[in-house]
Amino acid sequence: MKTSRRDFLIGTSAVAGSSLIMPLSAITQQKAPKKTAKKKEEAEEDVSTNEDLMREHGVLNRVLLIYDETLRRIQANEKFDPAVVSNAAGIIKSFIEDYHEKLEEDHIFPRFEQAGKLIELTTNLRAQHAVGRRLTERITAAAKSADNETLRASLAAFNRMYRPHEAREDTVLFPALHKVVSKHEYDAMGEQFEGIERKTFGGDGFDMAVDKVTELEKQFGIYDIGQFTPSIPPTK
Repeated sequence: MKTSRRDFLIGTSAVAGSSLIMPLSAITQQKAPKKTAKKKEEAEEDVSTNEDLMREHGVLNRVLLIYDETLRRIQANEKFDPAVVSNAAGIIKSFIEDYHEKLEEDHIFPRFEQAGKLIELTTNLRAQHAVGRRLTERITAAAKSADNETLRASLAAFNRMYRPHEAREDTVLFPALHKVVSKHEYDAMGEQFEGIERKTFGGDGFDMAVDKVTELEKQFGIYDIGQFTPSIPPTK
């Protein structure tokens, strides 16, 4: 049967009308997954200024554990791969000294100094940064030349200084940052630090540093944290 022109027009109008009155919720649901995924990704990348600085201290702490194990092996006359130690010192230089500490010296310490707050602390922290860089140079040289006595003394001095150094920053300096900058400035600093990090390392420098230190821990046999759990005999 041939369809009349009038019937054809009525049919097409009905189809068009039904598509035009499609519920807005249905259209929104079709587009929602991409938008939700994008928001989720942005939320995962949203790291506050203090959280960013403190997790970088976590990288430092893991290198200090490598230094601890080196000290233990030197004192016990056990063999160790000096390349692991020099590579660990390389992480300290590139990620901690040239990046993390530079952020503190250029953006954190000046804000306290301008506000007249924690001046003595920032002065000591700056001085310790300078000493730490000299110790890193000695550690690198001693590891490459197999000078275990200089290596032992330098590692011990570095760890002794940096444990109270980072602890004081995490518990005193960083929490006080909220008192010397506005919320807007605090948030802007986090975005600024992320930009500097990506420009410096060509990507997520923190993740890169964690991957490097993880590999060194595995090479040194200290990656499994279960080995650090002490065996305590039951109470009689």
